[in-house]
Amino acid sequence: MDLVQRVFYAERPNQLWVADFTYVATWSGFVFVAFIIDAFSRMIVGWRAMKTMTTEMTLDALEQAIWARQVKGKLIHHSDHGSQYLSIRYSERLAEEGITPSAGSVGDAYDNALAETIIGLFKTEVIYKKSPWKTFDAVEYATLDWVSWFNSKRLLEPLGNIPPAEYEKLYYTNQMSPSIIVGLT
Repeated sequence: MDLVQRVFYAERPNQLWVADFTYVATWSGFVFVAFIIDAFSRMIVGWRAMKTMTTEMTLDALEQAIWARQVKGKLIHHSDHGSQYLSIRYSERLAEEGITPSAGSVGDAYDNALAETIIGLFKTEVIYKKSPWKTFDAVEYATLDWVSWFNSKRLLEPLGNIPPAEYEKLYYTNQMSPSIIVGLT
C-alpha cells in the first residue's frame, strides 16, 4: 500500500524514510549500493554496498538506520516494489520495530522520487565523476566518504542551503523549551 502518494514531506526526523538502491559497474563486476534517507532532512541514515542485489544488502542498510536513529514505531518506510524490500525477512524486521511499510506503484520511478533524487546526486557527484571503477572496495570507500560529506557538508536548497545534519540540529534546538535554551533549569 502506498501511504506516501508522492508527498515526500515530513514534519520531524524519523517520520518518513525512503529507501532504494542502485548499481555501479566496476572492472570486477557490479556493486550494488542501498540507501535509506530521512525525508525530513534528506539525511542518509543507512547505506550498504554489496556485490549481490539481495535482501541482505537492504536489511544491512535498514539495520544501520535503526541502530543510528534508535527508532520505534511512528515511522513510515517507503520503497519501490523491489523483492528485497517486499521480502518476508525485510517486512518482519520492519514489523519488529513497529515501522509501517509503504510501497509505490509498480514501474513508476516518481513513486520513490526522493530516493531517486539522492541516488542521482550520488551518481553525479561520485560515480560518474570518478569512473571507471576498478573494484568493490573503491566504490565502498568512495560511498562512505560521500555519505559523510553529504550529511555534514552538502548544501541542499530545499533545506535553505544548509547540510542535513545542521537542519536536524536546528530542529532539535527549536524543540527545546526556552528555559533550557537560556539556562534557567
